[in-house]
Amino acid sequence: METIKNYLDNMFAGLPNTEQMKDLKHNMLSNMEDKYNELKASGKSENEAIGIVISEFGNIDELINELGIKKDTTTDNKPMISQSETDAYLTVKKTMGLQIGIGVFLCALAPAALILITKLQSDGLITGGLSEKAGSLLGLIPLFLLITIAVAIFIYSGMNFERYKYIEEGVNLPSSVEANLKRQHENYTQPYYLSVILGVCLLILSPIALFVTNLLNNDYSGYGVVVLLGIVAVAIFILIYFGTIRESYNRLLRLGDYSEKKQKENKVIGAVASIVWPLAVLIFLLTGFIYGYWHINWIIFPVTGILFGMFSAVYNILKGNEN
Repeated sequence: METIKNYLDNMFAGLPNTEQMKDLKHNMLSNMEDKYNELKASGKSENEAIGIVISEFGNIDELINELGIKKDTTTDNKPMISQSETDAYLTVKKTMGLQIGIGVFLCALAPAALILITKLQSDGLITGGLSEKAGSLLGLIPLFLLITIAVAIFIYSGMNFERYKYIEEGVNLPSSVEANLKRQHENYTQPYYLSVILGVCLLILSPIALFVTNLLNNDYSGYGVVVLLGIVAVAIFILIYFGTIRESYNRLLRLGDYSEKKQKENKVIGAVASIVWPLAVLIFLLTGFIYGYWHINWIIFPVTGILFGMFSAVYNILKGNEN
């Protein structure tokens, strides 16, 4: 029966969403279900019953012409997906959010591991008979290991998602699927907001680790950086995981940043972000390792966030004025 419902949704996809159309669709579905059950009771297989029902009721052009209804010629020719396809996409996106969150978490921990081992070695807490140079190189092992694992996770996640890329390009939803998806989206709103609050609070509180270590002993600032990066890693994981789930709902329903207008704007903002944030991380690490400014260079991230937010706001305002 799901096949018949999906077929009917596709037939009515290009028609006006009026009460007349809803009644017509409801009556057709009722008649198709009665015919399907009758065929099944007579011994027909499911495929045979569905084929006969569709062949008898599958053409509504004559009825539409008699009623004087015009098809909507502004539809976008995007594919219609079923409830099962929607559920599979949401499940894969949730898994993808977890995998990417773990990958980014490991990337954030990589420099923390390097700093921690370097600091422990310089304080003489780990030597093991190693020379100073060998001890310094020891810190590179967890750094490259964690980054390698993260990259492997990213690649695996991307390959696993490949078969659902057509949904990312835009799809149409049957009315029943869209209504169900909207309910799920509304139910997820509160958990999403709580995750954003938690993630942002962790980011704001993360510099406290530096303040505490500096108050105890300025030589402990390296350990403060390790704790700071650990807290940031946890915050980023939370934001990515819950944000990916939210993004999947918004993309299917074409809400917020995934409306057609917003998608064009996001391409520019995303391109700028792909340059700005890696550059901020590079400056953070260089000023820390070369000049030892761990106690103050954390301010790079909030400053970058403020400037990038200003750029995004100005860009959206300018694009809005153009339209």
